[in-house]
Amino acid sequence: MAIYFHRTETDFKIRGQILLKRWIKSVLLAEKKLPGVINIILCSDDYLLGMNKQYLKHNYFTDIISFDYSESNKISGDMFISIDRVRENAASLSVEFSDELHRVIIHGILHLLGYEDKATALKKQMRQMEDHYLSQFPAA
Repeated sequence: MAIYFHRTETDFKIRGQILLKRWIKSVLLAEKKLPGVINIILCSDDYLLGMNKQYLKHNYFTDIISFDYSESNKISGDMFISIDRVRENAASLSVEFSDELHRVIIHGILHLLGYEDKATALKKQMRQMEDHYLSQFPAA
């Protein structure tokens, strides 16, 4: 398993990478999947907006875009996360920045696992899965 953290157009550096990697691996194993290569790329709103326009033809800000490269039972992919959007979401929801960042990360992992959130019922299931796995985040 290889989980890598990268940055582009942001100075933000993620803390607790070892705990995050351990947590992500435990989620994959709980879902009976094998961990492959996962890149978590932290970026700016503008960078992710450009990707959203280019790859998804959406002209709006988002907190995460996931590209799934999984094969069979091995989960791999790239997850681009806007630190600006996570920061703004945390403020508007009155939650800690780290909690919102973890929610966005697990949201992306769930997408790589095949969970969808296009329909209302699927959004509800996605939120339940997020809450379930967030409750299992290891203590520092």
